[in-house]
Amino acid sequence: MPVPATHDDANPHRAFGHRSRKLPLPFGMLRPQAMSETTKVPVLVTGGAGYIGSHAVLALRDAGWPVAVIDNLSTGFAFAVPEDVPLYEGDISDTILLEQIFAEQGIEAIMHFAGSIIVPESVEDPLSYYDNNTVKSRALIEAAVEGGVQHFIFSSTAATYGTPASSPVSEDSPRQPINPYGWSKLMTEQMLADSSAAYGFNFCALRYFNVAGADPQARTGQSTAGATHLIKVACEAATGKRDAVAVFGTDYDTPDGTGVRDYIHVSDLAAAHLLALEALIEQPERSLTMNCGYGRGFSVLEVLDAVARVTTQAVERRLAARRAGDPAELVSDPSRIRETLPWQPKHADLAQIITHALQWERKLSDLRGE
Repeated sequence: MPVPATHDDANPHRAFGHRSRKLPLPFGMLRPQAMSETTKVPVLVTGGAGYIGSHAVLALRDAGWPVAVIDNLSTGFAFAVPEDVPLYEGDISDTILLEQIFAEQGIEAIMHFAGSIIVPESVEDPLSYYDNNTVKSRALIEAAVEGGVQHFIFSSTAATYGTPASSPVSEDSPRQPINPYGWSKLMTEQMLADSSAAYGFNFCALRYFNVAGADPQARTGQSTAGATHLIKVACEAATGKRDAVAVFGTDYDTPDGTGVRDYIHVSDLAAAHLLALEALIEQPERSLTMNCGYGRGFSVLEVLDAVARVTTQAVERRLAARRAGDPAELVSDPSRIRETLPWQPKHADLAQIITHALQWERKLSDLRGE
């Protein structure tokens, strides 16, 4: 279950800013004009102290966008948010806090990353996922509508496809989730589509495949204890934080029997969010739904072999049963995002993804004195 946010008793909506501190139209390439300082609208990043959200914050800040963060710090970390970015500690369902942020920061766009993401946990405790991912997203969308926010980018997932009948998976593939996590995200996509048609804002749902890696400058990365993402877990094993890596399932209908996934560098994903925001501003009558992946899959064993090559040391593997809710293969067809946005990934290399993840893992050890 998500951990409730802690609040300053004197000011329950403490802001750490400065720390003194209509349905999608036909697709064709969008070439947004270079954003001027006047068209770079203030953006609220929910979950901006978390893994993917913190990379989006850096990308926005680096590109000169005004940005603020809301995060209840249940799985995020204040140190992941730059000192000059306002950080509001609280929950996205807190409408009073959202009204305050909208007023203080002049928010015109939202990038929504806040939520729960662990598939087996969603199977064990589905109601918490429907609450945290769906019910609270509804509250955020309603607050955005009432606050006049015009653009909304949603962190969705390839889990909305369930077990695809074919691979790679396009956006037109049937959406048939096989776990509550996927359903919780698909429900939010539907709420956005219906609300956009009714209330006049536009949105982009980006369906992530497997996000990995870390900021190339090691300014942020995946920091949550007990993470389940394979490359994160393998880097923890390579740095002595774990004894071994569990391989969940060796009897899938894949070349080596282990699950196959499309791994996308988190910084390339953050760049896609900025381009999507520019597209929404450029064409406010248009909403978008796009996969975010490279279109190439690697099995669990292939990833562990790659980690061994990068680190020049073997990573111990422990074979285990399949996890509930895991499909055999999820690989993106990235045609739509490449045809719609001028997105040119810079880190589409498994060894580079692992190198950056490992670099962050070692820095994280230093930060924590491990």
